[in-house]
Amino acid sequence: MPLPFFNRRARSRDQLIAIDLGGRTSKAVHVQRKGESYILTRYALLDAPIYEKSLSVDLLSEHLKAIYHALETKTRAVSLAMGVGDFIVRHAELPQMRLEDMRQVLKNNTKLYLQQDLPGHVFDCCVVASRQPVKAADKPKAGTMPKQKVLAAGAKQQLVDDLQTAVKNAGLTADHIVPGLIGPVNAFEKALPELFQREVIALVDIGFRNSSICLLQEGELIMSRVLAIGGDRLTIGLAEAMGISYAEAEGIKLGMPAEVQGQLQEFVSPLGRELKASIDFFEHQQDRPMTHVFVSGGSAQSEFILQTLQAELMVECRTWNPTGFMQHALPPQQVAEVEQVSPQLTVAVGTALAAF
Repeated sequence: MPLPFFNRRARSRDQLIAIDLGGRTSKAVHVQRKGESYILTRYALLDAPIYEKSLSVDLLSEHLKAIYHALETKTRAVSLAMGVGDFIVRHAELPQMRLEDMRQVLKNNTKLYLQQDLPGHVFDCCVVASRQPVKAADKPKAGTMPKQKVLAAGAKQQLVDDLQTAVKNAGLTADHIVPGLIGPVNAFEKALPELFQREVIALVDIGFRNSSICLLQEGELIMSRVLAIGGDRLTIGLAEAMGISYAEAEGIKLGMPAEVQGQLQEFVSPLGRELKASIDFFEHQQDRPMTHVFVSGGSAQSEFILQTLQAELMVECRTWNPTGFMQHALPPQQVAEVEQVSPQLTVAVGTALAAF
């Protein structure tokens, strides 16, 4: 499900770097492809730069250099994942035409196709191959131009330009810029293909400032939503409630939640209620029950958070390993740690898959 806002690839890559630019931690993977196999050779987790309003090009360039050196690779092709708050992703129906024409149609008619005026934006889309049978009433009438369902995404042109400039200034080559929202979908399709193809599932990614939920039915992305509740709010709430530092609250949240269940549940439950509202709406619209909820992101490392979400959603919530389908050629230290940190690598892995 590639949605590259920018693609300067002159030839097929057999390896690249994929970077998920996080609000607190940036995650990166170096992936090689051999035939149908994918090899994870390095990963890195680095503290994201601290900034006031927006991340400057210079600061981002230095951060990208640091990530590149941490990966210890000679590969300079980079695929970047944009944060879930930096773009919109929506379904739309467009006349059947070339991809280049669809991008221009979206740019000139955002109000019509995306129900929102979006000046100064750049757009991309991919055709959605629906697995549902076409109803007679939905078939195009004689003499009308047939339409197709697409997944469309838009981001500010200035942001895309700044990302390209930062990558270039870091001495790297920008292959793709991808909406981070689709990262978990891409990775899940490879990691658990049978569930992806056959079941009704929700993919929840708990980020630093925001969380996202993607609702899939038999391999088709039906709905997605971005929620303004992330791990940062959980940690801040816990720190204020207990009168402790942010770092102490983060450690307790992930390592000792049993000791603060009452306080932590108070901050996790609103996220659970928002997720449940999305699932309830999906089930009502599709007339299908949700069978599985898979959670990724740093906060997914907390068993108590998973249990709290499960109690709210009334559907089993569990983590999954986005690198499980890959061959590993990691250094010994990373081999020992990859399973523990894998929930944080979900978007980066899915971004790499979008670029191959």
